[in-house]
Amino acid sequence: MSQMKLGLFIRPTGHHIASWRHPNSHVDAHVNFERFVQMAQTAERGLLDMLFSADTHTAWTTEDSALNRQHYSAWLEPFTLLSALSAHTSHIGLVCTRSTSFDQPYTIAREFATLDLISGGRAGVNIVTTGNPRAALNYNQDAHLPKHERYLIADEFVEVLKGLWDSWDADAFVRDRERGVFFEWDRMHVLNHKGKYFQVEGPLNVARTPQGRPVIVQAGASEEGRELAAKSADVIFGASQDMEMAQAFYSDVKGRLAKYGRQPGDLKIMPGLSVTVAATQEEAQAKADELQELIHPDHGRAYLSRRLGHDVTGLDPDQPLPDDLGAVDDVGTRSGQMLDMARREGWTLRQLYQHFAATRGHMVLVGTPETVVDAMQEWFENGACDGFNLIPPMFPGEFEAFVDLVVPELQRRGLFRTAYEEGTLRDRLGLRVPESRYARPEGQAAE
Repeated sequence: MSQMKLGLFIRPTGHHIASWRHPNSHVDAHVNFERFVQMAQTAERGLLDMLFSADTHTAWTTEDSALNRQHYSAWLEPFTLLSALSAHTSHIGLVCTRSTSFDQPYTIAREFATLDLISGGRAGVNIVTTGNPRAALNYNQDAHLPKHERYLIADEFVEVLKGLWDSWDADAFVRDRERGVFFEWDRMHVLNHKGKYFQVEGPLNVARTPQGRPVIVQAGASEEGRELAAKSADVIFGASQDMEMAQAFYSDVKGRLAKYGRQPGDLKIMPGLSVTVAATQEEAQAKADELQELIHPDHGRAYLSRRLGHDVTGLDPDQPLPDDLGAVDDVGTRSGQMLDMARREGWTLRQLYQHFAATRGHMVLVGTPETVVDAMQEWFENGACDGFNLIPPMFPGEFEAFVDLVVPELQRRGLFRTAYEEGTLRDRLGLRVPESRYARPEGQAAE
């Protein structure tokens, strides 16, 4: 029986925008490393596959009118954070975001190859083009590039990454003291990439890693994002409100793999999942409602403005959205999804921001361990996902509740591991080790 994969999307106090206001949240996590150690060790106790951290390149993560109400404007830089967490964990994967719009592929290849080596094969990089236009102003740019061009850059960026990670054969470093030879010349490969956006000589000055190359993650749901994932990603984090939407996304992306010579199992699709769980439905709902009541209206409207691509900060929160608001593709596919849902459900502005404040467009489950797992199992067994990326509304309580209540129910049904398997992150995810582009034909030995 196949088993689902589970990741934990870490965020200082939680994924609900009002989580920091709850008296039981880790309100100081943005400056307190020990809070993240606790998250990571709880995740390992729950036998999760990976930790995942998004990133921002600007403090301006919501509209100016409510920036001082936003807990996600300043916190620990994710790559440094995960590197430190590697010393406090033993099994769980370590994945964080890097921007193809602002970073250089040689630097990223070097950093994540190093993390893969020091963690024993647990590193992964989440490739994004960055949707927040304010970020460009911190990287010597006057304006953010158009979305289409950002994805052209991303495609070339990932090809350079993969080429650099193939710089050395696994047996290149013979370290032969007798001959005075540290590595064999014919097992080093110079990339000499000269493309439209990048010129990179190579080779990478880090050896081939335990996974062959770190796991590549992609999170875009646009046409360009789906194509990039089908071509190059090992994992894709999706965002689906319901099973029908998830099934359509799953089928579409998996159906693109064959033209790149890939098999369905070569890409794991893990939509985001927010869970509030308790012994009874009433208790779980009460916890969820408590967080919803903590959303300040100014913050809710500012949050929606950033996500919709329209300024709704001056609108009455108890009125429906204006009919003339249309989807803004450049801020991401969720702009249209949010507008469609609001109109389909007849929601007011307040109802819309309350819905998305906890999840940013992901699946939400509120209930008992049995009802939560019923829904997870239905998605997993009906072509909607290969597992989930957990987005707990609040740390530590809601994530600890998931590990203590939901994981045992998953295990009882045979849907999730009862102990970590040996090996790397790729091994645990059921992903093949990628063959080097310079691999010698089978049976041909290096001289």
